[in-house]
Amino acid sequence: MKTTKVGLVGFGTIGTGVARLLIEQQERISRRTGQCVELVRIADTDVTRPRNVTLPPGVLTTDYREILNDPEISLVVQLIGGTGIERTIMLEMLAAGKNIVTANKALLATHGQEIFEAARQHGCSVAFEAAVGGGIPIIASLSESLAANSFESIHAILNGTCNFILSNMEEEGSDYASTLAEAQRLGYAEANPAMDVTGADTAQKLAILSHIAFGVSCDWQEIPRLGIETVDAVDFRYAKLLGYSIKLLAIAQRLRGEGGNGDSLALSVSPTLVSRQSPLSDVRGAFNAVSVMGDAVGHSFYYGLGAGEMPTASAVVGDVIDTIVGRTRLTFDALNLWSPEKQPEEGIHPAAPETISGRFYLRVTVEDRVGVMAEVAKLLGAHGISIASLIQEENHLAGSNNVPLIIITHETTEGAVLRALEEINRLSCVCGETVRMRIYG
Repeated sequence: MKTTKVGLVGFGTIGTGVARLLIEQQERISRRTGQCVELVRIADTDVTRPRNVTLPPGVLTTDYREILNDPEISLVVQLIGGTGIERTIMLEMLAAGKNIVTANKALLATHGQEIFEAARQHGCSVAFEAAVGGGIPIIASLSESLAANSFESIHAILNGTCNFILSNMEEEGSDYASTLAEAQRLGYAEANPAMDVTGADTAQKLAILSHIAFGVSCDWQEIPRLGIETVDAVDFRYAKLLGYSIKLLAIAQRLRGEGGNGDSLALSVSPTLVSRQSPLSDVRGAFNAVSVMGDAVGHSFYYGLGAGEMPTASAVVGDVIDTIVGRTRLTFDALNLWSPEKQPEEGIHPAAPETISGRFYLRVTVEDRVGVMAEVAKLLGAHGISIASLIQEENHLAGSNNVPLIIITHETTEGAVLRALEEINRLSCVCGETVRMRIYG
């Protein structure tokens, strides 16, 4: 039986899971590839920390060049995150003629064109199912199973840390700070959770999905985004009252052009009020979900663990198998991803953020006095924003003269809301920044 030798760069949580599958399930993987798949080298800066896997002698090294310079290793699984040395290592591996399997969404979202051009130049392939959605096979679904479709929209929960925090805030009635601390204690959140809670991680994943589904190349840092730091326990109370849950939602929505104008793609990442009628509202804990609308298939829904050792390792090893049997090569060549020659589907282009329309939830903290509601409503009206519903409860907090004013708008634009809030936040009766969230469903 032919043997394919594999190198692994990065031996953290996911790397450990990948090693376990490749070693403990070698017979299963051999049946599915028709080859003996052998993990021969693992490179990591820390080779002394105990891992939950038994390795053959001599496999571990601190020098990735032992993988790079080994001509018998034809496939490299790269599981280190970031865009610095990680980029250098990947480019060196491709230049050495080695196929790549990776879970590094930041590298693809930031340097996708350079990475894929290098792969094409050296006759290699790059597989990255685990970069988005952990164990959910969303990359393969969009690029292969649903390839007959023109996509209308993607609405997705793509960050398990944020979903865990928001789910617990909703279920326990706890505040953001204490829930984040609990998430860190349980290992769901990093010591520095900024990439997750600011929406940056989700924006990187959305940029990748948008390129695959719509052919749109965009800088993930230019995707409009809000993090979950401003969400308060009181928002969940009002969301429930109005028939919604709150999720950090990544949205890619096709906007049909009129009068001969091309279609545009509305992209955003923000805390969103999600209707209880949507299956996205029931996604709890560290789970992820992706809702896709295609013109032929209609609505399809993908749900599963978006992070964690074995779910993500499952996606990585699936890519290893596809690369060995040749499926990755076929898809890689056909999709021509991150290529200067690749044109967006039907001329579609990213929409200007200020023109994107929708309904909004606004929580304005105001002084509890006569005329405040009229002042706020007047400024909304001046920017063409119509109020669909409004809630102002009595002040039950001793020693406080402030109350939340909850406003649900009719359809309007992001630009109109931002301009109105800039003026509203300057009112003497308004305390602090107004919280705004989109509404879905």
